[in-house]
Amino acid sequence: MENFSDLVRLRRSMRKFTDEALTPAQVETLMRSALMAPSSKGKHAWHFVLVDDKDMLEKLSHCKAQGSDFLSGAALAIVVVGDPEESDVWVEDASVASTVLLYQAEDLGLGACWIQVRERYTAEGEPADNIVRFLLGIPEPLRVVSIVAVGHKGMERKPFNEERLLWDKVHVDQFKV
Repeated sequence: MENFSDLVRLRRSMRKFTDEALTPAQVETLMRSALMAPSSKGKHAWHFVLVDDKDMLEKLSHCKAQGSDFLSGAALAIVVVGDPEESDVWVEDASVASTVLLYQAEDLGLGACWIQVRERYTAEGEPADNIVRFLLGIPEPLRVVSIVAVGHKGMERKPFNEERLLWDKVHVDQFKV
């Protein structure tokens, strides 16, 4: 990779991973980047819970009705938690940190995928946030925003097709329809 533009073009959601574990250095690099993520007023209204235990990854993979099952095959889950008492923009702060993790994983040659937890539910209607907080002992009033699944890529994905860019969504000076 030459630059950030290449990183953005090459990063794709990875939902299939090999069995290879991450090294401590890779995990430290991921977390170092997340801890440097921009946050409103420098409040850092987030926490991260790292999970590499296969049994717990399996349990977490059932936290919502769909879109989380692949987590059981990841080497690492990074649960991104926001603190509503620390900042009124905790969702945004935790989302920025989640995004930083996605790009850092790609920069390391790893695959990653965002699993949306906030405002998602089990098939029975239980909030996914409640499931994850219970499994990991995350106290109130903290809220789970996302889980970033990380591992060695188990498949190849083509870079983003720039012909699919939605330039009609870009407005200059005024919103024009």
